[in-house]
Amino acid sequence: MSEEDQAPPIPDHIRDLAAYQPGRLIEDVIEEMGLATAVKLASNENSLGPSPLAVERIGRALWGLARYGDADSRRLREAISRKVGHPAAGVMAGNGSSEFILVMAHALLGPGLTAVMSRPSFTLYAKNAQAAGARAIEVPLGPGHGHDLEGILRQAGPEARLVFIDNPLNPTGAFLGQGEIERLLRGLPRTAILVLDEAYADFARAPRPDYGRLLADGRVVILRTFSKVMGLAGLRAAYALAAPPLAQALNKVRQPFNLNNLAQVGAMAALEDEGHVRRTLEMTWSALDRLGRELPALGLEVFPTQANFVMAGLPDGLLADDFAKKMLTEGVIVRSLSSFGLPGHVRINAGLEPELEALLGAMAKVLAA
Repeated sequence: MSEEDQAPPIPDHIRDLAAYQPGRLIEDVIEEMGLATAVKLASNENSLGPSPLAVERIGRALWGLARYGDADSRRLREAISRKVGHPAAGVMAGNGSSEFILVMAHALLGPGLTAVMSRPSFTLYAKNAQAAGARAIEVPLGPGHGHDLEGILRQAGPEARLVFIDNPLNPTGAFLGQGEIERLLRGLPRTAILVLDEAYADFARAPRPDYGRLLADGRVVILRTFSKVMGLAGLRAAYALAAPPLAQALNKVRQPFNLNNLAQVGAMAALEDEGHVRRTLEMTWSALDRLGRELPALGLEVFPTQANFVMAGLPDGLLADDFAKKMLTEGVIVRSLSSFGLPGHVRINAGLEPELEALLGAMAKVLAA
């Protein structure tokens, strides 16, 4: 039997999928580079750490790990409902926003259908559409490195079932207001669902869209996460808001017990800890203001942002991959945006003052070499 005959029957659209490229683990960088410590400002994490209240509640919940938890995250969904003022029947809880993207692709896409998103944006939009056998249509960004709404509308034809808009946009930090989103929604086919990924919306200093008006349309799903402003990235907790009929349909597709006990406990505690959120925002905005002042002094172009990170253009002729590797040798991790199609740009998230000192010192050294 030939090697070809022994190959598993994997469909071409799965075989051709590119693997997701996560950020570097800080432990791996320390070991690889032989460093005593390192600073990571590459994955848009919360440098303040998790909510102390969440840590306390999780510690108390550890002894319950022998028991199955709430398969439907009912208490968490009810807590979210009270917090945001949306019916619990229209709230979904999930294992990170990426689970919702997977569930929607699995439930709503297939051969002959399309999903539309910007390029660059969160890479899992296109990957999950392709994994479902659908065609991912990636629309280049418009002026100012923001979503090209007219281009998206042109590509969202009768076959479109999902339109993904990350707002703020990852990796550029660009932001859409209420009027722009409503105009986009009005222009989409009635068969298309608009997915607003608000992973970074908590950090926006601009007025946020009125999600209640958007959800009333019935064709909108809003994704939010506990990973960023609440500092629970390691728990992979997130939630989605939709009109109850749509939420209930999508809930049938997800796996039961999709959100583990500790994630549910930690997320409910984080919802209560408004002080931690306030401190996170203060730290983030202060750090972004400093980066906005000091990175241009080093020769980088800093783009406006409403997220907890900045996209920075490197001096002419300097490639992001090379720059990021040199920064690793100085013990600082930043994100090269080559995989996003921006080979001359890096993404740097907000951090604590000592982290910013290390970052700016390392950048000055690397750029002067």
